[in-house]
Amino acid sequence: MIQQNNYFEDLQQFLSSSLQSFQDLHINLNQFYQICVNGAIDLGSGLGKCTNLSNLTLQLRENLIGDKGASGLSSGLEKCTNLSNLKLDLSFNEIGHLGVSDLASALVKCTNLSNLTLDLKYNQINTVGVSSLSYGLGNCTNLSNLALDLTKNEICDEGLSGLGLGLGKCIKLSNLTLDLSFNSIRAISASDLCSGLEKCANLSNLTLIIFENFIGDEGASELGFGLGNCTNLLNLTLDLRGNEIGATGASDLASGLGKCTNLQKLTLDLMSNEGLYLRNNYQIGAIGASSLGYGLGKCTNLSILTLYLRENQIGKEGASGLGTGLANCTNLSILTLDLKCNQIGAIGSSELVSALGKCTNLSNLTIDLWENQMGDEGASGLGFSLGKCTNLLNLTLQLNNNKIGAIGASNLCSGLVKCTNLSNLTLYLCSNEIHAITETDLHFGLGNCTNLLNLEIDLSFNQIGATGVSGLGYDLGKCTKLSNLTLNLAYNKIGLIGASNLGSDLLKCTNLQKLTLDLRENQIYESQQINAKCLKLKRLITLNIDLKY
Repeated sequence: MIQQNNYFEDLQQFLSSSLQSFQDLHINLNQFYQICVNGAIDLGSGLGKCTNLSNLTLQLRENLIGDKGASGLSSGLEKCTNLSNLKLDLSFNEIGHLGVSDLASALVKCTNLSNLTLDLKYNQINTVGVSSLSYGLGNCTNLSNLALDLTKNEICDEGLSGLGLGLGKCIKLSNLTLDLSFNSIRAISASDLCSGLEKCANLSNLTLIIFENFIGDEGASELGFGLGNCTNLLNLTLDLRGNEIGATGASDLASGLGKCTNLQKLTLDLMSNEGLYLRNNYQIGAIGASSLGYGLGKCTNLSILTLYLRENQIGKEGASGLGTGLANCTNLSILTLDLKCNQIGAIGSSELVSALGKCTNLSNLTIDLWENQMGDEGASGLGFSLGKCTNLLNLTLQLNNNKIGAIGASNLCSGLVKCTNLSNLTLYLCSNEIHAITETDLHFGLGNCTNLLNLEIDLSFNQIGATGVSGLGYDLGKCTKLSNLTLNLAYNKIGLIGASNLGSDLLKCTNLQKLTLDLRENQIYESQQINAKCLKLKRLITLNIDLKY
């Protein structure tokens, strides 16, 4: 009988088993230096006898098998000609061009291979090695799913150009994940890579990670041009952090992406593009952000979009331009924008979100505007603009460090009342200037969001005091449908009376099942009274209260 779903963590146990009977095999030898060179050779010998294998997972991370060990392992793999699914983790193994060349030769002989995951990160693979690997992959003509991790090797332009050529021969590829982080890739090889990908006519899902390389504006432009020819792409993830990309590169990249009219899901990371080691100070600026919005606005089938643009100096003009472009993505349902530290200000944040009101299908929105000089004016305008997004179900707002006061916070939440379908709200207002002199100074009005089920509010490091928390508690008491509440009020000088009153107000939330309160550093020295009140909630299942000091 054929054995299936066999798992080994000991090499000798595997070698002494009935090798020819395996169809499915998982070997995990990830424990540091467990097998080394000779063990890898023995493993290869054993695998060569597993002639019925169709599914194989090998985890050999951090075993220092080197070229000799990789070659020995490959000599066994090449005999597994019935393999259709292979997952191979050889990361952190000091493998160079000789070892990876033999591995590539073995893959060529696995003619039935359709799904391949190959993790070669943190090795010593240079141009020669990548060229051999590219040749091998190019001959795996039945590959439909490929995940290749070459992070932190010795890959330069010539090597990546060869990889593009090899991938271009994998005409059945539909899903490709390629991680090239921490290498020496420049503009010319980025162009050659995309030239190869253009030939993969069936490619629908692509993840391309080129974090911390040197492609610059020219490389980003070439990427845009090449990807614009991959017209069958449905899902695309691009991580281009740390590549010295400025306005020109971002604009050309966006222009190319605008031609991918079938795109349904896009994740684009241009965060902090000055480079991890601060080689220069590159940001996409207002022009780049506006161009990005314009280009993406042509992707009218986009339903899920994630943009990481933090620390790019886009300013109010860039935020406004980005919003204007995204307003054309009328099928957007899920949008995540990371715009932290971009000097957007009050006007920019309001205009950005106001434009998003035209995305009538938007149901899930996450915006990070941490440290953008918004003030009360910005928070108030943001609230007014969010009121136009009437179909929102889930909203997360990150507004820490924006000099927002009680008026701004109250007006922000007042705008949310118009989002009548809102069921999940996460609001971060940490380290602002929110304080209250009277109870009416801090009324969030969230009680009018009658469909709220899950609410998280972070007001830590403000100055709301006992008076302010009374107004907040009054509002929360009106949220009668709430089932989960997380409230961070640390460092606010609330005192025992304020905390006790908050507990009384929360008793009105009769449907609460989970309650988390962070009341640290609030001059509260007794917890029994607060705990006793909260425990009166009849449906409460989980209660977490932090009252340290």
